[in-house]
Amino acid sequence: MRKILIALLMVLCMNSQAGPIQDLIAKAGDATKYPNDNQLVIFDSTIVDMQESGLTYVVSHNLSKVLNLKGAQDLSAIKYGYDPLSAYIEFREVNIYKTDGSVIKVDLKNVLDYPAPAHSIYWGAREKMIAIGRLDPGDAVEVVLFKKGFTYALLQDDDDKYIPPMRGHFYDIVEFFDQNPVSEKVYQVSIPKSKILQFQVYNGEAQVSSWTEKDKIVYTFSKKDLLPLKSEPRMVALSDIAPKLLLSTSPDWKTKSLWFFKVNEDFGSFESTPEIKTKVNEILKGAKDEQDSIARLTHWCADEIRYSGISMGCGEGFTLHKGSMTFTDRCGVCKDKAGMLITMLRAAGFKSYPSMTMAGSRIDYIPADQFNHCVTVVRLHNGRYKLLDPTWVPFIRELWSSAEQQQQYLMGLPEGADLGTTPVSDPANHYIKIEGNTELLSDGSLKGRFTIQAEGQSDAAVRGLLKNSPPAAWSQNIEKEILKLWPQATITKLDYTDPYAYREGAEKISIEFSIPGFAVVSGKTLMFTPLSAAEIFKNFQGQLSFDTDPAERKYPFRDRCSRQVSIHETMSLPVNSKAGRVPSSVKTGGNAASYTGGYALKGNTLEFTSRAVFAKRIYETTDWPEFRASVEAQNKFSEKPVVIEL
Repeated sequence: MRKILIALLMVLCMNSQAGPIQDLIAKAGDATKYPNDNQLVIFDSTIVDMQESGLTYVVSHNLSKVLNLKGAQDLSAIKYGYDPLSAYIEFREVNIYKTDGSVIKVDLKNVLDYPAPAHSIYWGAREKMIAIGRLDPGDAVEVVLFKKGFTYALLQDDDDKYIPPMRGHFYDIVEFFDQNPVSEKVYQVSIPKSKILQFQVYNGEAQVSSWTEKDKIVYTFSKKDLLPLKSEPRMVALSDIAPKLLLSTSPDWKTKSLWFFKVNEDFGSFESTPEIKTKVNEILKGAKDEQDSIARLTHWCADEIRYSGISMGCGEGFTLHKGSMTFTDRCGVCKDKAGMLITMLRAAGFKSYPSMTMAGSRIDYIPADQFNHCVTVVRLHNGRYKLLDPTWVPFIRELWSSAEQQQQYLMGLPEGADLGTTPVSDPANHYIKIEGNTELLSDGSLKGRFTIQAEGQSDAAVRGLLKNSPPAAWSQNIEKEILKLWPQATITKLDYTDPYAYREGAEKISIEFSIPGFAVVSGKTLMFTPLSAAEIFKNFQGQLSFDTDPAERKYPFRDRCSRQVSIHETMSLPVNSKAGRVPSSVKTGGNAASYTGGYALKGNTLEFTSRAVFAKRIYETTDWPEFRASVEAQNKFSEKPVVIEL
């Protein structure tokens, strides 16, 4: 097996000999074999050589074949991004293999190196690009690239800047999936014998082998015939379901936790200043208790530190900038907002530390650095730790965003910590309550009043209707919620609480209105759908945006947050009204999602009651029947009108 793998790698790297490469291209297949794809990756080879310091030298070798005109356009320029403060990349060879058998060697003098496009985060990232030019279906492009360094920058000098932050250790995350079909992918890494490498293939299998070569152990992982996964709307991250390889020489997450704690303490990231202490005392003046103090400081850092990242000297990557810098600049990214909060909490006498997490996807148990977000943890007087996120809660009533529930995290503690997972947040913490009192007249017009009140992440959604726009547009934004369903409506009165006074209570909006022609009138028959059943304020109910046509789902899926929706409307009907057709009540669901709703006609009063509970943020495929049935039950009442006879 070892000889076979070595031979394979040698073939893949024989870019100077056109014959073997062109044979691979000819035999790889074309658009008839891959009718739904634009290009085919014939091989994707990566060879990594790790040094004792943790520095890695990487040679990647890729051969891609054009399948159609869109693929030709996609391959007309080759781009690679990098951070010059911590990584170096170099095109070693680029060749174009034409269908007529000719080989064009691209002149590497034409490589362009320029600032990468950026938004909100300006860390000096760059891109290297080389133009390939016009290609035709059947042509192929071969790229050999040399890399050294890592993703996150610590701004060290000379060659040391390419050594990873956790010196002497190596980690990598290898995706055995691609947006294009891949005939074969090979990943090989040479590790010093003094290191112990942990690895695991998730969500699939790969061929694995290892052998000793001088003072190193060589590990090789390969997989053939990788096809793009057909995605589903609202599914979890692709890395959570597609094959991937995690490797790390770090022994466990506790070791990483201890390192993360020490690197920031040594740097002095959370040292206070007289100015910071003065501001903390000002913020905490009149604080009622421990929780109130934590909330005040969290909200100040969330609201007053603008999210904007620039390279600001020492303190990039895993090392958080000093609180004094962030306090002066009043801006930074997640780690700066988290570090500012830690600094202020410590100035107030709390024990507080940084924590790393991964927003948007799962962190698996091999201790590779699967992080993209930094938050704060504070130790309460009872000894328990509490997570805080000043990045995700500006003008939100929560201190830790429940849009981050069921998410892994690692605290940087002096005693060390293992990987943790945030719990599911009770749907009742994120309720939406819609109450209506309306009167239907015999001419089909409607008048009445509606109120909507919400909490948690639902409050953030309702509040966003106001705070995300200039004050002059607030009333108009609320009116649109009714006008997009009934354009003929007239808003007679509108009340709402100050969206910026979020700490004083949940957002509440009240609307008084009249709607001529609300019901369809035919003789003595009136047909209508009550406002509450018509899914008014639909934008605040994420579950209603799901496509429920598929009876099954292949992959886990996610919503914004757990949620509870309670709706009640009391409608006065014309005198002597009788039910012509009233949709029957519905009760469905289980532990993951449930719905109960229906009408009750008593005399001249029609009541509509609806209660939907969606109990998670991330759902398993087995939860889909409950989730789907609950959403469809709610939709049923918006699709089946009430018929009343006078």
